[in-house]
Parts: sequence; structure tokens; C-alpha cells
Amino acid sequence: MSQHRHPGAPRRAGAVPALPDLPEATVARLPEYLRALHNLAETGHETVSSEGLANAAGVNSAKLRKDLSQLGSYGTRGVGYDVGLLIDQIEYVLGLTQRRAVALVGVGNLGHALAGYDGFASRGFRIAALFDADQERVGEEINDLVVLHIDELPRVAAEESIAIGVIATPAAAAQRVADQLVAVGVTSILNFAPCVLSVPDGVDVRKVDLAIELQILSFHEHRKASLTALPAAGGSALTALPGGLAVTESQEAIGT
Repeated sequence: MSQHRHPGAPRRAGAVPALPDLPEATVARLPEYLRALHNLAETGHETVSSEGLANAAGVNSAKLRKDLSQLGSYGTRGVGYDVGLLIDQIEYVLGLTQRRAVALVGVGNLGHALAGYDGFASRGFRIAALFDADQERVGEEINDLVVLHIDELPRVAAEESIAIGVIATPAAAAQRVADQLVAVGVTSILNFAPCVLSVPDGVDVRKVDLAIELQILSFHEHRKASLTALPAAGGSALTALPGGLAVTESQEAIGT
């Protein structure tokens, strides 16, 4: 984590500055800015222009400037943004100035991979405990953590002050796990199971469905393929039909 001091961070015990009320779209882009800023810092950059940061984050510069202005950061004309200071500002707003304890439930193939991912620690999160309901997995060691039975969740959640729960179970078990997490006071859940969870008001759920992301990419591939299949001017366009059949526009017009 950066050692620069956020200008709005508490300056004395008990001083807690108000957080800006940001649009969800802005909040969703802040981690992208933070990733780009960390990459810039690691390569020795002390300042960055709005255009340079926008390109690194994959957004347009006007949108980036508007987002950052809501944090109270406007940069300096002719100089740009102070990389270290902006890292601190974004980390403060995202609540990353403290390492939040995370419980991961479900250590199948996906859960195993998540448990071994080193990127969480460098971004302000600590995988504090691993759980599974399968006795064959209980006792397995992953990344220096021993997999515990889900029945131990209440004890561990209290001991480790679990802030976030990650669900990587099959869909059939996900709702039950969500209920168990909520019951021990977890109010933020990241759900990798392919299902919609029902949770009480005040509990935030983020859903990550890799199949849905692939389906969206499939749509774009399908669309690009259909565009490249368009005929040249004056030609007859083909209309695809079920069963692999196709008719031209002229055939459709005369009903043949």
C-alpha cells in the first residue's frame, strides 16, 4: 500500500471525514484507475496526465476527470495528477486503507484458484479463512491456510472479524452459504455461484458469472461475423434459418 497520506484522511483520533456519495458507475471505475496508478508507480512515474491515466485505465479522459473531481482531485495544469497522492485518495474512498478479512467458502477448482491468488493481499484484502462442507477437503492446506468445515464459520468469523464473504460453491449450496454468512454478521458477499442470492436489506452482493461474460463475448463475435457476411452493394443478402437453411432477400420477397 502507498505510504502517501490522503489529504482527507483523519488527522487526529476520532476525526472521520465524510465520504463522497459517488454514482455506482464511478465506483466501478475507481479500481481500474487504481490498478493503472499502481502500474505507473511501479514503473517510476510520479505524475500522470489525465489522458495518460485514461488510456492506461481504458476510459475517455473527460469521464476520468469528472470521476476524479468527485474525489476532490483536479490535478495541476501542465503537470497532471500526483500518482502517489491519487493512489491514497482512491484507496481511502474504497476503504482499502485497512486490510479487510475475507472468508472463502467452497474450495473446489475455482475456490482453490481464488485461495491461491496473491493479488488480493497487494490490493488490501486478507484471505483469513477457507471453508467447505466436504469432509474430504477439510484439513487440506492452501496457501498456508487449512480448510475448515463450514460449521466453524461462526467462531472464525468472530475471531477474524470477517468483513467479506466469497462464495465459490455449486449453485445448489450458494443460498444456504449466503444465509450462514449473513447470520454471522457478514454484510458484503462476492458470489461466483451461477445463481441469484436472496439477502436482507443492508447486505451487498456482487455477482461474478464467468459463463455470462463468455455469452456476452459470444454475442459480439456473432455480431462481427454477421457484419462481415453482409453482401457487397447490389448483392443478395442471405437470411439464416434454423436447420442450416438460408434464403436470399429476393426469395423472401416473392415467397419462394
